[in-house]
Amino acid sequence: MFKTHYKLERNSIGFALAIIAVASIGGLVEIAPLFTIDETVEAAPDMRVYTPLELAGRNVYIREGCYACHSQMIRTLQDEVDRYGPYSLAAESQYDHPMLWGSKRTGPDLARVGGKYSDQWHVAHLDDPRAVVPESVMPAYTWLLDTELRTDDLGNQLRALRRVGVPYTDAMIDSAAADAVNQANPDGAGTTGVGERYGEATTIRAFDGDPGRLTEMDALVAYLQILGKLTDAATAQTSAMEAKP
Repeated sequence: MFKTHYKLERNSIGFALAIIAVASIGGLVEIAPLFTIDETVEAAPDMRVYTPLELAGRNVYIREGCYACHSQMIRTLQDEVDRYGPYSLAAESQYDHPMLWGSKRTGPDLARVGGKYSDQWHVAHLDDPRAVVPESVMPAYTWLLDTELRTDDLGNQLRALRRVGVPYTDAMIDSAAADAVNQANPDGAGTTGVGERYGEATTIRAFDGDPGRLTEMDALVAYLQILGKLTDAATAQTSAMEAKP
């Protein structure tokens, strides 16, 4: 029995067929669930897309490697739910390209960090982590406060995401650069348009504390503050389960 592979190795055709058979098992396990995806993925009718500023913040998050230490997927284990909140649903990541679920947690999971801390806390934490959390091992990202956010390419980014299924409209694409500026300037004249395109619940404020400039800090904080708040599907599902006898 333990020498069967020696016989297979002497027969190239049999060995190739054995490889195909084993690979097919793995492929079947991966592919079969896709046929029932419509039944397994939760509906999220209130799901909204990232604003240009939040998307830019997500790009900064990826560029700086934040995903290497922070996951964005709360498992169904009770201790995870008790610590972080309702477990993550597949529908919550439908507009994420790429998804940032992750498995390594040098820092806490961020799937529900939106609204948990103030903008000032995030700015202080990113500027000097140990000034806020003394035991933190996170590096400082001081330069984000001094780096102007690039906005001229945001329209093209939204257009590219629309090609892979994110429902950005022509108006969103055409106004992407202006919407990024206006979302971080609550006193600006264009804030009404941001709300009309992305919903009245869209957060419009000076995320880095200075409405007179648009920085990468604005973008990253805007992104962190929306995590877990693009849809209420997870909260609604948890409430429904708790209501069952």
